[in-house]
Amino acid sequence: MLIRLGPPLTIALLAGPILLGLGGTLLPAFGYLPALGGEAVTFDPLRQLLAEPGIWMSSMVSLASGLVTTLVALAAVMLFVAGWSGTSMFARVQHLISPLLSVPHAAAAFGLAFLIAPSGMIARLVSPELTGWQRPPDILIVNDPMGFSMMAGLIVKEIPFLLLIALAAMPQADAARTRALTASLGYGRIAGFLFGVWPPVYQQIRLAVFAVIAFATSVVDVAAILGPTAPAPLAVRLTQWMQDPELSMRFLASSGALLQLVITAAALIIWIGLERVGALLRKFACEAGWRFGRDTWLRQTALAAMVFAAATVFAGLATLCFWSFAGLWPFPDVLPDTLSAKTWVKTAPRIGSPLATTFVVALLSTLLALLLSVLCLVREDETGRIGGRWVLGFIYLPLIVPQVAFLFGLQLLFVLTGTVASLPALVFVHLIFVLPYVFLSLSDPWRAYDRRYEAIAAGLGKRRWATLFRIRLPMLTRALLTAAAVGFAVSVGQYLPTVLIGAGRLDTITTEAVALASGGNRRVIGVYAFLQMLLPAIGFLVATLLPALIFRHRRALRA
Repeated sequence: MLIRLGPPLTIALLAGPILLGLGGTLLPAFGYLPALGGEAVTFDPLRQLLAEPGIWMSSMVSLASGLVTTLVALAAVMLFVAGWSGTSMFARVQHLISPLLSVPHAAAAFGLAFLIAPSGMIARLVSPELTGWQRPPDILIVNDPMGFSMMAGLIVKEIPFLLLIALAAMPQADAARTRALTASLGYGRIAGFLFGVWPPVYQQIRLAVFAVIAFATSVVDVAAILGPTAPAPLAVRLTQWMQDPELSMRFLASSGALLQLVITAAALIIWIGLERVGALLRKFACEAGWRFGRDTWLRQTALAAMVFAAATVFAGLATLCFWSFAGLWPFPDVLPDTLSAKTWVKTAPRIGSPLATTFVVALLSTLLALLLSVLCLVREDETGRIGGRWVLGFIYLPLIVPQVAFLFGLQLLFVLTGTVASLPALVFVHLIFVLPYVFLSLSDPWRAYDRRYEAIAAGLGKRRWATLFRIRLPMLTRALLTAAAVGFAVSVGQYLPTVLIGAGRLDTITTEAVALASGGNRRVIGVYAFLQMLLPAIGFLVATLLPALIFRHRRALRA
């Protein structure tokens, strides 16, 4: 009975809050919210939105961010996989980039800001010897009006995600045999991959690409740290309006959320058009017989891009760590004069509550997501239906629909029911975003499990539940812990759901770190951002070491 309830409960959990939230956003967008005096449907909130200064610039920055981020990140991953898959270099770079998946977006954004700011680490490394700068130059790099630094921060974070998704899809495309066939016909590695392997791989990862577009068009925390401020990207302005003490601003925020939904939909439509253009170009090149045998320069460029993206994130995280322990650090000194734990000692009394909330919410939402994912996958084993493309669409629904488009309405529903700013409500809303990542992380290892072990157990008289708990789940311990670590990292990095549903009374490390972005104290920011990075890292460390300890006497189960 519990197994049968798993899939419908999961679908209801993913689709229900989103649909209710969209309804709760749509009605105030047209002026209807009786609790705030909106008794009739009107277009006044939309007119007020369109009259807001800089609203179209905010929208265009959001649209461009989604398209440029996805295009650059996907191109880098595609060319790298095409040029290097199956080589020892590919394995080394994969191991270098994979840990970056656990780094929250806000921590990576702070690290990049500390690197590229006029007084950042890069400027210090080249000054004054190469630049002659004795003081930071008056150059607007972080928060530039076109949003280039924001796009750069999103690109280096989306590359690990897209690489992981592409690697999961590669076995279904029979890449090794296709590469050998195209090579025998004289095609270069990249051309052979694009003509023979990429189409089926892209079909597998297409929903993940859509999720990247939706996230990049509506991201709040990265945009608040790296994005332009005059005007800010649309999602940032919506969040500010939603938190305004003037309650009538809820109508403006809801109409803005509707505009955000249109911007994301427009980005997806444009991307579908780009897909068709790309398919036509690929078909033309294939029919024209272009083999691109000399592609060494392109392969090297793709490798350099991947290594540069990873090095940028690691260098930024190292800079965060330095700042959290830095004493006096005048420009252009490369290293601080002293290192001390003074900032950590001063900040410690304020860290306890956000840290506890972060850990409890992440742990509970991850355990619930893991339970629901296992129930869905067990049901799939029984029926063969759960996990099809239509269910996969529901899994990706919280990732494709912009958060601001339904969280505003969901917040209103929580307010009306009196559950806003409660721990169960916060765990519930985090679960909506954690569950897709946990399910996607666990599904491939689960389906790759050799079912003959269960057949042998059944032949020995073991019941189904005994087989599940005593054979399958123990053998999948590593996969379960890895999926849990991914879910834990996703929960730690949630900003907008925590701000809106927590209502300022349930703070986490992430919300505190982003709130400090407007200040100038890099040492305190370094402490919070370092902790935000450390929590997911501990989760992945446990997922790595615990199976090694459990299976130390079982050679076949060692990684």
